[in-house]
Amino acid sequence: MPWWEQAVVYQIYPRSFQDSDGDGVGDLRGITQRLDHLVWLGVDAFWLSPFYPSPLADFGYDVSDYTSVDPQFGSLDDFDELVAAAHERGLRILLDLILCHTSIGHPWFREHPDWYIWSPVDGPPNNWVSSFGGPAWSRDEETGRWYLHSFYPEQPDLDWRNPEVVEAFQGVVRFWIDRGADGFRLDAIDRLIKDDQLRDDPPATDTFPLPLREDAAKLQRLYSGNRPEAFDALASIRAAAGDALLVGEVFQPTSEYPRYLEVLDLVFAFEFLFSPWKAKRLRAAVGPAAELGRVAWVMSNHDFERLATRVGPENLRAAAMLLLALPGAAFVYQGDEIGLANGPGADPPFDRAGRDPMRHPMQWDATPTGGFTSGEPWLPPVDPGERNVEAQRDDPGSLMSLYRLLIEGRKLLGDGFRLLEGLEGLVSFARREHIVAINATAGSQAAPVTGPPELTTHPDPLADGLLAPHAGVVTRESG
Repeated sequence: MPWWEQAVVYQIYPRSFQDSDGDGVGDLRGITQRLDHLVWLGVDAFWLSPFYPSPLADFGYDVSDYTSVDPQFGSLDDFDELVAAAHERGLRILLDLILCHTSIGHPWFREHPDWYIWSPVDGPPNNWVSSFGGPAWSRDEETGRWYLHSFYPEQPDLDWRNPEVVEAFQGVVRFWIDRGADGFRLDAIDRLIKDDQLRDDPPATDTFPLPLREDAAKLQRLYSGNRPEAFDALASIRAAAGDALLVGEVFQPTSEYPRYLEVLDLVFAFEFLFSPWKAKRLRAAVGPAAELGRVAWVMSNHDFERLATRVGPENLRAAAMLLLALPGAAFVYQGDEIGLANGPGADPPFDRAGRDPMRHPMQWDATPTGGFTSGEPWLPPVDPGERNVEAQRDDPGSLMSLYRLLIEGRKLLGDGFRLLEGLEGLVSFARREHIVAINATAGSQAAPVTGPPELTTHPDPLADGLLAPHAGVVTRESG
């Protein structure tokens, strides 16, 4: 079995994890200092959000140099030390790889204009829209030409039909693997290749199952993304990566995932991520993804609402059990293990897409800065006196201790999956000889279990066949 097949991967947002030098911004040395927290939790690997040089129009997802470290995060020597320390502890490292676009400040944009996608006319050639809203075409003031950007205007799209682009990124992949990276999270890869005729996207005929901005929701992304030609480009990344893990961010329905999995190892289960905390909706999201296999289960990240905000504090323990009892890989966003909720963000905001609230610093102790920095943090902590690692580590009944227990306990579940239907208010499934039951309601629910509990979210959650509100249980069933 590949190491990643049942792995738990911890997402680190470097700017907000740990500051080692007092400038208020997290850095690579800070991550190295906190690796023992990941060991204590029992995770198998961690994914680093971008730390490359960037003008920060999209907080690191606008890269200006793919083979270096932004000075605010440290240096390549600091990265090497992080890799060595992680591997000594048995932890693997995944890096964020942004393939769709670069920063407009990347030297390539001026030195290799044919590496990008340009309009053949003086203006937008079609009706494509940006994922952040508005037209997907902007005018380059220096040349007067119009270029494509699937995201911000500061993020011009690369032309992956150009073999020189392919070769350049194969070199990037090899560079980081040679420095010890164990895999990559591939950003926004459903936008990698576009229609070579630049045809208009047709009007949407069905409701897209994932959240889109209003103008994007009106169109079916038939020509501006999710193109079959993308798989040749992805195959080139696979060739360079060898057996390193490749996880795809594919912002598409689950039904679109099989063809991506012909090249990639895992794709994120986005319908699960965006499902409201309702049993019926959760079952509808879990079933197809689990049957497909090789999905990466995730319940929050740096772009979307934190788990505590989305499901409410009363459901955090049950949500943790659901995430970690499903078959396949699971991704945990930093701070979810202590119940960190969305913060207030900043005024004026740093991130113009409104994602500051999900990126407040990690809270290590009850001090005013939460142990994150000795200086002024780039965003303030949310409530370090209420939720922090130090306090929860010493409390066997804490949410963080439950995460540790569930990460260890998931190894007992083996393979296999069968969703149990017809259970009002419950998400329940069989994992070989185990039954997992999650109560997604505020009332007690009849649970399809008879065997002894092996993992529970709360003390004694079962009584007379009823599962307590907001609770979960894993039982071993005979036969």
